[in-house]
Amino acid sequence: MAEVTLICDTREQNPYIFRTRSIRKKLTTGDYSVLDYEDRIAIEKKELDDLIGCLTGGRDRFERELARGVAMDYFAVVVECSFSDIVSGNYRSKMTPKSAIQSILAFSVRYRLPFFFTENRQYSARVTESLLLKYWSQLLSGKIIMK
Repeated sequence: MAEVTLICDTREQNPYIFRTRSIRKKLTTGDYSVLDYEDRIAIEKKELDDLIGCLTGGRDRFERELARGVAMDYFAVVVECSFSDIVSGNYRSKMTPKSAIQSILAFSVRYRLPFFFTENRQYSARVTESLLLKYWSQLLSGKIIMK
């Protein structure tokens, strides 16, 4: 199997540390990708307050990011919290939990976008790395359905 290199966007201020070889490189879409496939796969990482901010004041910018992701083979959002943190309103915003959940569900449908709620940073790093490696192995085995 060919060697894979994962990418972390240079603007990511607190990057994940992966077991797999990774480099820093500016990405147009998302925070993480696979070298030479940056236009085909990306993972957007969000902490809870950042996600809520993207559903309120940063919504237009976030939607532009999601629209770029639609053109990819695979694009997902990995969120460093549990879904119950949103339901319980455990964030710093006046946005109601119901509004936050409805926005997430609408984006999921509109942009065919999976959201992974991963409890904490450690799990988020593992899920992100696993998604990127799964894409790579499925690509090499010819199992990726091209758009």
